[in-house]
Amino acid sequence: MQRAFVLAVLLSRTARRDTLAAVLGETSAIRTVDQTLARKLRGFGPLGVLAFLVIAALGPVLEPLGTVLVWAWVNASETSWREIGFVRPKSWVRITIPAVVFGCALKVFLKAIVMPLLGADPINRSYHYLEGNSAALVVMALYIPVVSFNEETVFRGFVFERLSKLLGHNLPAKIVTVLVSSAWFAAVHYVEQGVAGVEQAAMTGLAFGTIFAVTRQIWIPMVAHAAYDLFAIAIIYWNVESAIAHLVFK
Repeated sequence: MQRAFVLAVLLSRTARRDTLAAVLGETSAIRTVDQTLARKLRGFGPLGVLAFLVIAALGPVLEPLGTVLVWAWVNASETSWREIGFVRPKSWVRITIPAVVFGCALKVFLKAIVMPLLGADPINRSYHYLEGNSAALVVMALYIPVVSFNEETVFRGFVFERLSKLLGHNLPAKIVTVLVSSAWFAAVHYVEQGVAGVEQAAMTGLAFGTIFAVTRQIWIPMVAHAAYDLFAIAIIYWNVESAIAHLVFK
């Protein structure tokens, strides 16, 4: 009886070791697969290029799909959020106030000086329905932070990370990255806002892209972007858009 008991214990221990070894083996295999997938997503082979094209093409069109896709890519590729600009600032106040001021000032500068020189309509026809429309204004004001977060995550965070890995971090590479990301950012505005929207988005893309290239902090262009758009709908709502457009050129 005692020998049988000892034998049963030994067999039980052996079985547990075999089970543990099998589990560890499966875990190791899964980990290997995960690392292989992560390496391919970070690289510029077929899978890496496909991921880049899908996120760059679909991300800006269907908010907040871009943010979701970038989140999935960051996790699957084992990329640090810091690499796409999500760095906690030392002071939220110190970045928020200057970013808001810059975003509003940029809108005035483009509306009053640059766009008139390009022959743009002083009225944004795509969003003119917001004039005096309180209900639509509230909806748009709630939607803009989502759009700003999504577009900056895709165009500045994700695209900059990918192109920086491909081209490098020197000054010429940064200039090319800013230009490419700004061109794509401008292009996606054509369907909704036409040529004037493309021109304006190209310049805001250059401004926000340059800020990100210098600071590598996504929150600054993100807040500036939201401030820019919120100021834009505010001047439409209060019907002062045309007045601002003729501040310099009557």
